[in-house]
Amino acid sequence: MSESFAQLFEDSAEQQNVKIGALLMGTVVSVDREKVIVNVGLKSEGFIPLSQFKGEGDIKEDDIVEVMLESIDDGLGNTILSIEKAKHLRMWNSLEKAMNSKEIVSGLVTGVVKGGLTVNIGIIKAFLPGSLIDVRAVKDHSYFVDQTIEVLVIKMDKVRNNIVISRKAVLQEANSADRDALLSTFEKGKVVEGIVKNLADYGAFIDLGGIDGLLHITDISWQRVNHPSEKLKIGDKINVKVLNYDKKSMRVSLGLKQLSASPWDNISDNLEIGKKVSGVISNLTDYGAFVLIKDGVEGLVHVSEMDWRNANTHPSKIVKLGQEVDVVVLDVQEDKQRISLSMKKAQENPWEAFELNHSRGDKIQVKINSITDFGLFVRLPGNIDGLVHLADISWEKQSPEKLVSNYSKGQDLTVIVLNIDTEKERISLGIKQLTEDKFTKYISEHKKGSLVEGTVLQIEEKGAIINLSDGINGYLKNSEMSEDYEKDDQAKLKKDDKIEAFITSIDKKYRKIYISVKAKNFIDEKTNLDNYNKKSNKENKGSTLGDLLKKAE
Repeated sequence: MSESFAQLFEDSAEQQNVKIGALLMGTVVSVDREKVIVNVGLKSEGFIPLSQFKGEGDIKEDDIVEVMLESIDDGLGNTILSIEKAKHLRMWNSLEKAMNSKEIVSGLVTGVVKGGLTVNIGIIKAFLPGSLIDVRAVKDHSYFVDQTIEVLVIKMDKVRNNIVISRKAVLQEANSADRDALLSTFEKGKVVEGIVKNLADYGAFIDLGGIDGLLHITDISWQRVNHPSEKLKIGDKINVKVLNYDKKSMRVSLGLKQLSASPWDNISDNLEIGKKVSGVISNLTDYGAFVLIKDGVEGLVHVSEMDWRNANTHPSKIVKLGQEVDVVVLDVQEDKQRISLSMKKAQENPWEAFELNHSRGDKIQVKINSITDFGLFVRLPGNIDGLVHLADISWEKQSPEKLVSNYSKGQDLTVIVLNIDTEKERISLGIKQLTEDKFTKYISEHKKGSLVEGTVLQIEEKGAIINLSDGINGYLKNSEMSEDYEKDDQAKLKKDDKIEAFITSIDKKYRKIYISVKAKNFIDEKTNLDNYNKKSNKENKGSTLGDLLKKAE
């Protein structure tokens, strides 16, 4: 025998015009623990793994099954058949016919994938693009998972095993017949029944029986709704009011809250400005908190009106959702459905309380809360801050860094109240005012032109610093020293030398006193000359010229 056993089978198959991939009807010959042997009329019986019959019920001898010829020779002379591929091919052929005849088929949505949904049509998986899910754009595709939907097959690629379907085409075809008739019955204000078809962040789409209407999130309830799913779910039957419709664009706007009276009607009659009411925190934002003061009526507490002490703190640091709070009505705009509220005005104003219990000049104990470029912030009674400005830390002129170098956060201090401004919520405090200003006292007793005594404290290139009193220094320029200063080394000043000088000028702004020895010497010489002239005139009074000449001899 020159031909192999496998070749004989192949020749036999060709004689019967049977090709690989053909669908064949066969009879079950035997069933064991691993495989099922099926006779499909070929010279060799075919093998099918028993696992492929899972879900088919009990398979037994003489059962008739449809199979696909997968291989005439698997290398061991066996004919391989497949019941799974037969089902897939049968379904594929069925969907191909449905596509050509534009027949509607049903499928189960199994999951959300990039760009759309996966849909099982029988045993075949198809792709439903997001743009073809509905006649309107759908943002949240997850609502369709596990739903059975009707679709049209619009594209099939057998090589890539790819099927594309469209739900939008079914909806458009179904709606087109009834849309015009339905729109002709609509009128503004009419109440109609519909079914919640889809939910989005901005609202719900309602199937009105051939056309979809949009129920915007702001028209679902008089109360705040963060997402339509809080009030609705897909499949709900609801009555809605037609707010507006455009026959040309086929857009219908619907309202649900409009079926009940607005809680805002005449709200200003019950909420006078300045009235204190209670409410519940219903929403938090970066700019404030919304307070539900009655069903369907919310007011805004701006972040600046939440707390006397924390004007720049995020609302979530002050209150929590569901928290009950007292508020004061600041403004009511009934036509715009806006109410401005204040939480802090429902509490005691700590600045007014401070002013009630303290006066200018009071000495109080405080603790440093923070140190800034312009002063010390300290914590005052009532848990508010007061400021000791740099200018009020010390009488002495010093750099900002040096002024605050002796202070630290948390340090206890004694300060004096300088000013209280409740309107601007500012309290000015002082440290230097606790002690007498030696400079001011000294210059009040020693004005310009006064003769003063001092001790040389320090010699500098352009002059000398003279200590005039405890903590009070004068500045003696080289040009204001004695006339002999540059000529006679004996006249040069040394540290700890005692001098007398006149005050020539006082700079109150920079707290400096300028003195002059030269001016003192000049005054002394002038005084001596005046005294001499007076004495001389007195001695020669009544003498003649001859007498004076004789005295001169």
